[in-house]
Amino acid sequence: MNGSRIAAVGHYQPAKVLTNEELAGLVDTSDEWIRSRVGIRTRHIAGPDEPVDELAAHASAKALAAAGLGPEDIDLVLVATSTAVDRSPNMAARVAARLGIPSPAAMDVNVVCAGFTHALATADHTVRAGAARRALVIGADKMSAVTDWTDRTTCVLVGDGAGAAVVEAAEQPGIGPVLWGSVPEMGHAVRIEGTPSRFAQEGQAVYRWATTQLPPLARAACERAGVTPEELAAVVLHQANLRIIEPLAQKIGAVNAVVARDVTHSGNTSAASIPLALSKLVERGEVTSGDSVLLFGFGGNLSYAGQVVRCP
Repeated sequence: MNGSRIAAVGHYQPAKVLTNEELAGLVDTSDEWIRSRVGIRTRHIAGPDEPVDELAAHASAKALAAAGLGPEDIDLVLVATSTAVDRSPNMAARVAARLGIPSPAAMDVNVVCAGFTHALATADHTVRAGAARRALVIGADKMSAVTDWTDRTTCVLVGDGAGAAVVEAAEQPGIGPVLWGSVPEMGHAVRIEGTPSRFAQEGQAVYRWATTQLPPLARAACERAGVTPEELAAVVLHQANLRIIEPLAQKIGAVNAVVARDVTHSGNTSAASIPLALSKLVERGEVTSGDSVLLFGFGGNLSYAGQVVRCP
C-alpha cells in the first residue's frame, strides 16, 4: 500500500440547543451582538451526564457503520481532545471500551483546536508505516465544561460535539502530506488552565494571527498535495468564528470551493469542529466521493495543521 484514505466519517451533537436569546438571559449580550461579531446563532450543550467519551463513541459508531466495519476491524484509536477530565484511563481507552474495540493502541492527542488534523496526520503516518491496519480518528470536546458562563467574551463562543473518521490503507494516497507547526511563544493567546479549568483567549491576537499568518500556510498544504486552491471542492477550517473563517477562506483562493460554516449552528467545538463540519458536508451531499477537501486546524498553542484529503 502506498498511502491511506478516509473511508468514512460520522458526527454527533448533544440534543440540547442553546440559543443566543437564551444566552442573553445569562450575560449582558444579545442575538445581534453575537451574530455580528462571531456569526454564531446556536450551539449544542452536553448535560452533566454526557461525558466527552460518550460524545466520541456516538460519532465513532456512525463512522464505523458508514464504513461497513465493526469494532474488531480497528487497531488504533486516536482521540483529539483538550477537555478530558481524568488523566487515566485516557479518552481513547474509554472510547474503545464503549465501542468494544479489542486490544487497540489507544492514544489521546491534545493540540486543542488543531487536534483533529494532527491526529489525522498521525494516523496517516502510522497506517502507511504498517503499524496499524485501520485507525479511528476522533475529535471530541465538551467546551461547556471549561467555560465561565458569566464571561460574555467566551461563553457565547463554545459548543459541544464530536466527529470521527475511519482511516485505512489505500493503493492511492487519499490523505495529503501534512503541514504543521506552532508559535509556542504566543501560546498564552488561547488557554484552558487553572483549577477549575477555564477557557480564555486574547481574541484580537488570535484574529490577527489567523487572518494574516495562516493563508500562505494553507496554500502550502495544498501545494504539498499537488492541488491548487482553485481545484478544491471544499474548505473545512477550524470553526472558531465566522469573521475568521470567511476572510481566511477568501485569502486561500479556493474560489470554487464550498466553505464550511458549521460554526453558525454549532459554535466553537475545538477539536471536534473540523470532523463535525466535514461529516455534515458529506451527509448533506455538498461534497462527493473523491473530491479534494482542505482541512486546516488552528488555535490553542497557536498551533496549526492542514492537509488535503479525498472525500470518502
